[in-house]
Amino acid sequence: MSTDSDQNRAGTATDAPAKVAVVTGAGTGIGRAAALALMETGFTVVLAGRRPEMLAETAALGAAIGGSSLPVPTDVADPASIAALFATVRERFGRLDLLFNNAGIGTAAVPLEDLPLATWRAVVDTNLTGPFLCAQEAIRIMKAQTPRGGRIINNGSISAHTPRPLAAAYTATKHAISGLTKQIALDGRQFDICCGQIDIGNAATPLTERMAYGQGVLQPSGDTIVEARMDVAHAGRAVAYMASLPLDANVLFMTVMANQMPFVGRG
Repeated sequence: MSTDSDQNRAGTATDAPAKVAVVTGAGTGIGRAAALALMETGFTVVLAGRRPEMLAETAALGAAIGGSSLPVPTDVADPASIAALFATVRERFGRLDLLFNNAGIGTAAVPLEDLPLATWRAVVDTNLTGPFLCAQEAIRIMKAQTPRGGRIINNGSISAHTPRPLAAAYTATKHAISGLTKQIALDGRQFDICCGQIDIGNAATPLTERMAYGQGVLQPSGDTIVEARMDVAHAGRAVAYMASLPLDANVLFMTVMANQMPFVGRG
């Protein structure tokens, strides 16, 4: 959790920092890497995630590099939790410059006809409805603030373009994120709100350890192979680059991937 000194450094609505970002899923993996990269470039980052202890670790890593952050425990599958997150942003900072919709979940590989409805709904709630609700809240702030505008970056995935076997819920939600990205980019233009999507392939995080160790990952051929990964910091820096652009420029889609991973043709 944040300390008094953390909160003082983060500022208040009357003493707001130059740039404020919200990163969901900021406790680990890509979210943590992006949060740290954004702090390095001068953002104060509101760290959203389900596990307070992991958010505190991200905040400590950020403080060690001179960064400023505010952990706010949040479950993006819970609309009330999302509303509370952005209410905190309004109260503490009075503005929002960047939302990185990063939090997401997957499922075990299972044939579509065997996927439980409850599992499907949980993935949709987290991977699609959550980013939609976060974007709604962010847009409301960005439209009303002075100067108006801001940027939303959605974490798509390689699976927003080409699916893996037996991943219907994840694939469907990530394809839907691409549509949401385009819609926000279109509707946000007149309000100086940019929206782009980053599609990341095989970043080295705890969630992808199964790709590089043990039996590997199921392929369309039916084989299971070990796949190459890349340092997650590359994904974090890519998000920071997208965030660095002025609001008259936008990266609509960016793919950052391990060079040796199966993607083009999934082979």
